[in-house]
Amino acid sequence: MKLNDIINKTVAKLAPHYGDSEAKWLTRTIIEHIKGWNQVDILMNGDKELSEFIIGKIDDVVTRLLNDEPVQYIFGDTYWYGMTLKVSPDVLIPRPETSELVDMIVKDNNASDLKVIDVCTGSGCIAVALARNLPFASVTGIDISSKALAIAKENAEIQKAKVKLLQQDILDETYSLPSGLDIIVSNPPYIAENEKRSMDANVIDHEPSIALFVPDDDPLKFYKRISDLSMASLNDNGKLYYEINPLYATDLTEMMSHQGWTDIQLFKDIHGKNRFLRAIK
Repeated sequence: MKLNDIINKTVAKLAPHYGDSEAKWLTRTIIEHIKGWNQVDILMNGDKELSEFIIGKIDDVVTRLLNDEPVQYIFGDTYWYGMTLKVSPDVLIPRPETSELVDMIVKDNNASDLKVIDVCTGSGCIAVALARNLPFASVTGIDISSKALAIAKENAEIQKAKVKLLQQDILDETYSLPSGLDIIVSNPPYIAENEKRSMDANVIDHEPSIALFVPDDDPLKFYKRISDLSMASLNDNGKLYYEINPLYATDLTEMMSHQGWTDIQLFKDIHGKNRFLRAIK
């Protein structure tokens, strides 16, 4: 069977589940990973006959996609912030919104030798991006999961980014962040359990719950703890950055105000939702 026929067949299988546009993107992604062909190669090889082995591999991926397994986990990587990063079911797949947070931090901070900590680092995407884009910054990533930290370590090595990685439960009351920090950033778990019913199966069934969900009765538990620690650890004029749940933007701002933060600002993402918070000590 020719490549163009396989492409049309694959899109037809995926479109009812994912929609036509995403089905086409997924099909290109499958071909790119299995054949190693970019979009130009795909166009140039449309009449090329594919082996039964390759067709079988494509069909296997389609079956997994129709069972809502994310394509990033199937192939073990994702393209984000100009980098190809390793991912696994032990870490969240980096979102486009999170790249907006990195952009904000990079634009805000052009000094060199800044001391930066990324709390709940997961795949290390934020820490690695900041290490590559802030001049001579000292960057540390903290996470409770040893498996997540293994992925983060691999990403730092592949991207040749100098990132120190530490396993730590940020909610442990005996733990404190080091002093003398210039930037603290966190994209912690922030989705309340009651929001599960409106979420897609590919997230609910495959991405790590520990990195996603917080109790309905305490949705700000991570922010509460990190904000407390940050107040003690940031230098004067140091900055705290969060990715947040828009549903709790007002509650979070009020909570931090009660904690003593005075320069608190909300920022919208590309979809117009309150997605980021910055506070300056």
